[in-house]
Amino acid sequence: MTHPSALLDVRGLRKEFPSAAGPVVALEDITLSIPKGSIHGIVGRSGAGKSTLIRCLTGLENPTNGQVVLDGTDLTSLTGAELRAARRRFGMVFQHANILDSRTAAANIALPLEIAGWSKGAREARVAELLELVGLTDRADNHPAQLSGGQQQRVGIARALAPRPDILLCDEPTSALDAGTTRQILGLLRDLRDRLGITVVIITHEPSVVREVCDAVTLLGDGALVETGAIADVVADPSTQLHRDLIPLPPLPLDDEAAHVQVALGQAEATATSVDQVLELLRGDGVPAEVTAATLETIGGRRVGRIQLEIGDPTRVDTAVRILDAAHLAPEVTA
Repeated sequence: MTHPSALLDVRGLRKEFPSAAGPVVALEDITLSIPKGSIHGIVGRSGAGKSTLIRCLTGLENPTNGQVVLDGTDLTSLTGAELRAARRRFGMVFQHANILDSRTAAANIALPLEIAGWSKGAREARVAELLELVGLTDRADNHPAQLSGGQQQRVGIARALAPRPDILLCDEPTSALDAGTTRQILGLLRDLRDRLGITVVIITHEPSVVREVCDAVTLLGDGALVETGAIADVVADPSTQLHRDLIPLPPLPLDDEAAHVQVALGQAEATATSVDQVLELLRGDGVPAEVTAATLETIGGRRVGRIQLEIGDPTRVDTAVRILDAAHLAPEVTA
């Protein structure tokens, strides 16, 4: 179904590759809508189909079936000059900046404009604008060897933005960066969306990236769409894999002799919204409980979390589950 404000619609996308043993299905029935001006995360493990999906979105691969509709135009129906023009509506940012060592930051940013035939004056004006936009005005004449990893990625982002694309496709843009630099780059992407109104699609295997910056998220698994939705909705639904991926519990060893129950905070129907309230529910009914691990944060404007509880009396686990279930906390016995 087409979203009324969608810039990019993927409809029933299927991609097969031939092999000696018969067709290999890389993507199966992928359908999603990405609204204009949004930041959409596409997550999945290695082999989930993320790279194939990127190539189909940008017209580098022609899908076996289905459509990729950009602003009303079906890219799968285009060829030749029309397809090349449509591809220019995508800007690509890669895991490694892939900028040329022999060129300065400014000259790297100018490269796609040279290829597109912009005049020298127009190139220089656009490059100056982009250097300011990504915070590198004082680094214009530096070569890549003189730039940090984060600065190189900023050059890569500026280069992708140079021809004024409609969609910025970011393929693992922070995987090679440390935590502090990752936050800076994600903050830059959010700022660019806010200032330019550009649509951003981030392909990543890191749920932390999605939590930090995305408005919506799609989970791929074995070439199929597992889940998709607004961040605020998926984190509020503890039955989803995305909920668990986006709100992971700290990895703590469990006592084999203890009974543990996990609960989820943040659902609209829940009658307990904090750790203290959860413990009060149990202790008020005489169930001894302690918190052994917890993750609490605000995602998509919603306060959400997961709590792991140790039930002091193993014979009261069923009672604890009944109490927690009545409070709409999605209890799950884990040991």
